[in-house]
Amino acid sequence: MQAVQELVAPPTSISAASSLQYDVMREIFSLLAPYNAGGKAITPQTVISKGLTVDSLTIMDVIMELEDRFDVTIPMNVAADIVTIDQLAEAVVSQRARR
Repeated sequence: MQAVQELVAPPTSISAASSLQYDVMREIFSLLAPYNAGGKAITPQTVISKGLTVDSLTIMDVIMELEDRFDVTIPMNVAADIVTIDQLAEAVVSQRARR
């Protein structure tokens, strides 16, 4: 968890959007940490399919876990375009904003 706190700065304001972005990013890092076999730091710019030891099924499991955790639905056409951790976080945040 310490690595997550180092990579994602806590929100500097009390805005709900900043807090949600922080929570989403923290959750993604936690879910993907076991798949970091290369020893490189996981950053928001990490390409999920190349920077981690995950397959497409694992990625879908992570997306479903995020959907459950943040009460959102990420459409398949949106999920198919997600490449980086930052894009995954943005997809969750934007779907949450549509509620």
